[in-house]
Amino acid sequence: QYEGKVAEAVALVDTLQNWMVIDKIIIPTKNPNKKFVFGKGNFQVLTEKIKKLPHVTAVFLNVERISSLTKKELEGAWGMPVFDRYTVVLHIFRCNARTKEAKLQVALAEVPLLRSNLKNEVSQRDQQRGGSRYIMGSGETFLETQNRVLKERELKIRNALEKLRRKRALLRTQRRKCEFPMVSVMGYTNCGKTTLIKALTGEAGLQPRDQLFATLDITAHAGCLPSHMPVIYVDTIGFLTDLPHNLVESFSATLEEVAYSDLIVHVRDITHPETILQKATVLSVLRNLNLPSHLLDSMVEVHNKVDLIERYKPTEENALAVSALHGHGLEELKQEIEKKILTATGKKILTVNINLEGPQLSWLYKEATVQEVEVMPEDSTARVKVIIGSSAFGRYKNLFPNSEIFMS
Repeated sequence: QYEGKVAEAVALVDTLQNWMVIDKIIIPTKNPNKKFVFGKGNFQVLTEKIKKLPHVTAVFLNVERISSLTKKELEGAWGMPVFDRYTVVLHIFRCNARTKEAKLQVALAEVPLLRSNLKNEVSQRDQQRGGSRYIMGSGETFLETQNRVLKERELKIRNALEKLRRKRALLRTQRRKCEFPMVSVMGYTNCGKTTLIKALTGEAGLQPRDQLFATLDITAHAGCLPSHMPVIYVDTIGFLTDLPHNLVESFSATLEEVAYSDLIVHVRDITHPETILQKATVLSVLRNLNLPSHLLDSMVEVHNKVDLIERYKPTEENALAVSALHGHGLEELKQEIEKKILTATGKKILTVNINLEGPQLSWLYKEATVQEVEVMPEDSTARVKVIIGSSAFGRYKNLFPNSEIFMS
């Protein structure tokens, strides 16, 4: 278990350009909120180890969050910056944020960090000057002024995010009108979500990267299911064990898109030694998002990277074995997605008899997904196989009450 945590910590550092792990050590930690994370003996062992490594410029403690007091004490003892999971992941997010929304969400996640740094700075000032000082003529202490500035900054960011959220809600409504089914592809970070979407859609522009948190934004990609039904695959931010709660909170605007999808595909890197723990992490985050229960119940589980395991057979019932890189198992996955989408959206596959001289065929092409047209030239009719949404089906029956309909 510890080896897996160390490997992930190394992978986090390796994700950052010009950052490199020089050495690693496993030491038991006490409560991370106490003044020192370690017992005295372990602290000494660690301090001596750091002093013997001349090229070390920072220390990464693989704990969720250390208090500003602990950070100050450790940095004072070791003479270099000390990072926890929160600050390292935040830095990765900062480097990978491409869109305005991702940058705003990173800025929002930075606010708690700036607050705790501020407390640290104020306590140092007080020690040096012997008591707090008011800023000239304002009746405000330095801490009060800085806190007010931070509050205003947080409010501005939240308002800007709210505007973007409303804009996205509008786009979502437009998509709903087109009745495109939406499939959210989720999973632990670096499990192969983007590679899978590229394989399902054939979108050449998608460039998956073998690193943690390569995707920070929600991106939508058009695909096609076996019955020629168009579908939108949504690529989402990856999850991580012990990802601090307010970091997930900052990205709730991105994750809320998932609640509006018709289906969730949960991708797992089945070769990873911690794959079971990773699954538990993803399911726990999904449950905390307050998603509709039908979305959690209908979820499709994909075991990815099976090309790296000889004769792999999923032990979980209903899980699908796939190699997104080599295309193995994709047809079965598409069929499963289609089956679940038809159930979730209430779409039907029908065959209708139409008169070719009437407007039915052009209406069906516009309002439904036409799969096959079998023309009977002798009486100017055709049998048309379509996938049609329930509202469009209702309109069709009202417009063409005499049309013959056969359920598939």
